[in-house]
Amino acid sequence: MKMTLLEIVQDILNSMDSDEVNTISETIESDQVAQIVRTCYYELISRRDWPHLKELFKLDASGTSDRPSHMVIPSRVVEMRELKYDCKKSGETNRKWKDIKYLTPEEFMCYTNARNLDNSNIVEITDTSGATILIKNDAAPTYWTSFDDENIVFDSYDSAIDTTLVSSKTQCFGIRQPTWTKDDSYYPDLPDDAFPLLLAESKAVAQFQVRQFQDQAAAQQAQRQRFRMSQKSWSTHKQNRYPNYGRKT
Repeated sequence: MKMTLLEIVQDILNSMDSDEVNTISETIESDQVAQIVRTCYYELISRRDWPHLKELFKLDASGTSDRPSHMVIPSRVVEMRELKYDCKKSGETNRKWKDIKYLTPEEFMCYTNARNLDNSNIVEITDTSGATILIKNDAAPTYWTSFDDENIVFDSYDSAIDTTLVSSKTQCFGIRQPTWTKDDSYYPDLPDDAFPLLLAESKAVAQFQVRQFQDQAAAQQAQRQRFRMSQKSWSTHKQNRYPNYGRKT
């Protein structure tokens, strides 16, 4: 069963024989407990692939013709696992989704640096870093990389179709960053059956940090909940060739 942040804090304070509160910021202790719940929540989120954090999304356009092969990762995304681009030709009506393959920055540089700028279909663009990259301008993209975990760089774009790569032609799948709100009515972004684990771990940590007391019962309960949750078949195989964007916390 889902619990609001206030309900979680009240439950923990009750287990600590602390004063009752009507809001999480009512006492210094309740505020401390709310912060502990937040810390335990993000630690819990980091342990596994949570299905509710997976989503489809589009890349954002670069917003400038100076970087026609660049796009921007939405701020909510922390890991991208699939990237497709609609490579249909002029006059075609059906979408032609193509898997765009990831290259490491080193591989991407080696691949594009082998191009000849004397060829009419090769253009030199300036990256956000100020470095230059050789890009094809007569073909849909085949490869992508990221040098800064914010901008996606493709190896090519078709100037006969679009002046830049466009957001509506991207189809991505990945992991979003959950949000946290310090509010009485906020529900931590977790499945219903994960709330007992969040509550148990928060209780154990709060007892130790606030009261300097090792609560064996809370620790055992947390261990049981961790074991139960580990039996759920939620984990999925990660594509190791895709970078994990850990910048957004």
